[in-house]
Amino acid sequence: MPSIAVTVVGHDRPGIVNRVTAHIADLHGNLEDSSMGLLRGHFAMTLIADLPDEESMQALEDRLAPLRDEGLTVSVIAVPGEEPHDPGLLARMSVHGADRPGIVRGATDVVLRFGGNITGLSTRLGADLYVLTADVVFPPGTDLAAVSELLQGRMSELGVHATLVADDEDVL
Repeated sequence: MPSIAVTVVGHDRPGIVNRVTAHIADLHGNLEDSSMGLLRGHFAMTLIADLPDEESMQALEDRLAPLRDEGLTVSVIAVPGEEPHDPGLLARMSVHGADRPGIVRGATDVVLRFGGNITGLSTRLGADLYVLTADVVFPPGTDLAAVSELLQGRMSELGVHATLVADDEDVL
């Protein structure tokens, strides 16, 4: 069963998610992971799905072609399957304050210094507030208090507030 990644980017309008996922379902595919958001009025989606066979991948490509004709950028690529692994220590990072250059770089520098991997990242610029949230996986045994202390110090230098807390993704 081939795994595929589908990306769709372009001017937002109703029905894009429905159209893409309907084609996957019609081909007996299984949607596994997805992320979608609006970035200044532009739709951006990435998803991973399993399809029953190689022919289904080409059929999906053909069915998504009309989206390209509507001005969307669409890609369908095969991706290797992943073996399950110990995710390490899950954490949620939040940064907020007045917007200024270097916030994302400073926060991600701290994550990288401790061997962390960002698995989800969202930033938003409001009228008076810049907000960054990230899901991070650190290697087992990482001292999250030490990461948090360094993160808070680095973000304080930029005039913004930061928190890092342990996260249990299985709690709803």
